[in-house]
Amino acid sequence: MDDKRTGGRTGTGGRSGGPEEPEGLRLVHLLRAVSVEFGLRQAEFAARHGMHHTDVRALVCLLDAARAGEPATAGLLGARLGLNSAGTTAVIDRLERLGHVTRIRDDRDRRRVLLRVTPEAIHLGQDFFGPVIGGLLDVLDSFGPAERDAVRRFLSAAHAVLGTEPGAQAESGAETDTEPEPDTEPEPVTVRAPVRGPGHP
Repeated sequence: MDDKRTGGRTGTGGRSGGPEEPEGLRLVHLLRAVSVEFGLRQAEFAARHGMHHTDVRALVCLLDAARAGEPATAGLLGARLGLNSAGTTAVIDRLERLGHVTRIRDDRDRRRVLLRVTPEAIHLGQDFFGPVIGGLLDVLDSFGPAERDAVRRFLSAAHAVLGTEPGAQAESGAETDTEPEPDTEPEPVTVRAPVRGPGHP
């Protein structure tokens, strides 16, 4: 994925990460590495609990919507995951069968069905991801207010860029045609143990 702005150093070849690499690119590559590690954690969680990796992403989306006070509908979930109606229904059906999601009627509009993550699913997530989140909070506690503000601004801006880049949208939508049908069992996931360097939790 060479780019004229990056001098052809955006890939994973030997030049990436070298001393001649701009500071900005090093930060981008660190962000990518963090994203990969989070993905590995999610894959391990999915494998342990018989879920597809998209199911875990769906649970995260629903929890994020609840924290933001947004109505968690099938339409919202499909838009966040880049899935069509059939693919979204397949994910919801799987999660409901596993006891991780329930469908409820909206008290303010009985015609609308909302999705809610069950307490049992929340407990599973807390047990698995709690130590990671705790370690990250410990790291943030060592930062001053100005440093945390800089981290927040960078991550918010990065999230906005990834959410609006045409390439990112196309890549997200590519899953639509490959989503398993509702009765399809999730494929086995092989997970490697993340390599931790010095100072990592």
